[in-house]
Amino acid sequence: MKKPHQLISDRWSPVAFDSKEVDFDQIHLLFEAAKWAPSAMNSQPWRFIFATKKMSEYKTLLGLMNEDNQLWAKSAPLLVMPLAQVISTYKNRPNRLALYEVGMAVGNLLLQATAMGLMVHQMSGYDVDRAKEELIIPTRYEPMSIMAIGYKGDPAQLPKDVAARERRERTRNENSKFLVAGKCK
Repeated sequence: MKKPHQLISDRWSPVAFDSKEVDFDQIHLLFEAAKWAPSAMNSQPWRFIFATKKMSEYKTLLGLMNEDNQLWAKSAPLLVMPLAQVISTYKNRPNRLALYEVGMAVGNLLLQATAMGLMVHQMSGYDVDRAKEELIIPTRYEPMSIMAIGYKGDPAQLPKDVAARERRERTRNENSKFLVAGKCK
């Protein structure tokens, strides 16, 4: 059986990051890839809040995470929070495709990161309400994940239980688990 493009199969979510900085040209390229995702009426209903370790907002993003995520994410040199514009500016109504379209933008970002030798770990373990308040997120937007981005690090620098996550086998469900022909039953 054929396998997907290596760029897809090489993408994974590490918990060990190197402290090497991600420079602004690389950061720009990640978001350049994200902007080329398809969206209805080219609305591009996404925004990205980012912070490098040199920015004061880095501590804010890191502080929103639960303690388990902070433990390893603090070594990532770049943190990013995608936002979905769930209320469109077009007719000021709910945008039912916003989450889907933001997912495609993030997918582009993930593939671009992989092509550049960067690793991305997305997490939902953070305080969404605090994020809305502390990051002054307009009500028309909904925070998605927080992404830790950087170069592969040494798992030996992590506590043993966290490092074990880095070494576990990557698996995926068989297609038969999610592929439905015709109707969902």
